Amino acid sequence: MTKREEIVRIFPDYMKARWNHALLQVDKLQEIRLGIGQPVRLIIGGEEKFLSGKGILGKGLEDAWYMTEKEMEEILQNVCRYSMYAFEHEIRQGFLTVPGGHRIGMAGQVVLNENGVIRNMTHIRFMNIRVSHEIIGAADAAMPYLYENSRFLNTLLISPPGCGKTTLLRDIIRQISEGTIYGEGRQVGVVDERSEIAGSFMGIPQNKIGFRTDVLDGSPKVQGMMLLMRSMAPAVVAVDEIGGYEDIHAVFQILQSGSGVVATMHGDSMEDVRNRMGWGTRQDGGDARYCPEMLFERYLFLEKRKGICKIRGIYDQHQNPLFAEAGAARCSA
Repeated sequence: MTKREEIVRIFPDYMKARWNHALLQVDKLQEIRLGIGQPVRLIIGGEEKFLSGKGILGKGLEDAWYMTEKEMEEILQNVCRYSMYAFEHEIRQGFLTVPGGHRIGMAGQVVLNENGVIRNMTHIRFMNIRVSHEIIGAADAAMPYLYENSRFLNTLLISPPGCGKTTLLRDIIRQISEGTIYGEGRQVGVVDERSEIAGSFMGIPQNKIGFRTDVLDGSPKVQGMMLLMRSMAPAVVAVDEIGGYEDIHAVFQILQSGSGVVATMHGDSMEDVRNRMGWGTRQDGGDARYCPEMLFERYLFLEKRKGICKIRGIYDQHQNPLFAEAGAARCSA
């Protein structure tokens, strides 16, 4: 199935023709934004465009298609294959993953249980269809710096939002799993809390993450990391967007057990990394801080320039530069 077909099948049959023109640019399509009473918006190559009821893309609101409540309900029913109950758990988390690894974020009225925890989401009024783009080889320029004597070095990817860190992480996982000229293939355990790395649909990864990779889909990070260590004996654990004492402490425990780690973190500098590693307070009131040098041996900083995501620099555990942006590699669509 092509990426175009994967996106088209999200919509009911009578809507499919409206997408013929818009999906000619599917390789640059990043998001489809839907909201009841709002114009249908597409983010294509970083640029916002509006879709008309006749399927024409434009920059203005003239003839824009305004989503109705009935249309939103029909899209949701189509995605859930007319069994909302079967997808209740995913809806409660705020997103669904569909074939191809594409993710549909949802917002509306939430229903809380007696403990104030989200039990369900009703009256869904907004959707964000995030189109999954794999870039096989996105990590090629980085891989020589992530091994030493055939051993994978514990690595942290740091970037602001939208700079391709998950795309880069995914390809690093694939290459660790399948093996490279820098080191033989290793067993990788992925904690995919928001189904963004493997893009699993019904538990089956839709993205290429290597044949030696186990995925724990939809699990909270800390619980997932500990579960994988107990059950699957990974040589390397991969996790997206760590931050806070509990996450960092779990990473420390993995390293103490002899496994490696590759992770991502929001930030733009080593100061951001240090602050996040010190964020949070232990329940016993003790020191919650970990210095970066205790955990990671390589730091990859990402940035976006003119719509292109690149590796800005790679540093060793003492913050010595190993790779400058002059040789930066593209890491996102």
